[in-house]
Amino acid sequence: MSNPHIYINLSTRKLFLQENCIINYYFPVAVGKPSTPTPSGDFQILSKIMNPGGVLGTRWMQFTRYEHGIHGTNQPWLIGQAVSLGCVRMYNKDV
Repeated sequence: MSNPHIYINLSTRKLFLQENCIINYYFPVAVGKPSTPTPSGDFQILSKIMNPGGVLGTRWMQFTRYEHGIHGTNQPWLIGQAVSLGCVRMYNKDV
């Protein structure tokens, strides 16, 4: 991919993958609960881990120094809800 960007709409709980100004994919996500919200703003992926396992599912992509990340889940029934500690959870097949 050239020039990819990830956008997350916290209110609709959707993640969008955009390349060359075109949204190529969108996915449902879970976001932070009101007491531990997902941070908003512009971020870069700081680190990636393949197959971290457990609650992180099949992928981990850290986007804040406070260890907020986009990751898979071992609780797929929670996708679409505000339930995390600020991370963005995705279905393992999507992340």
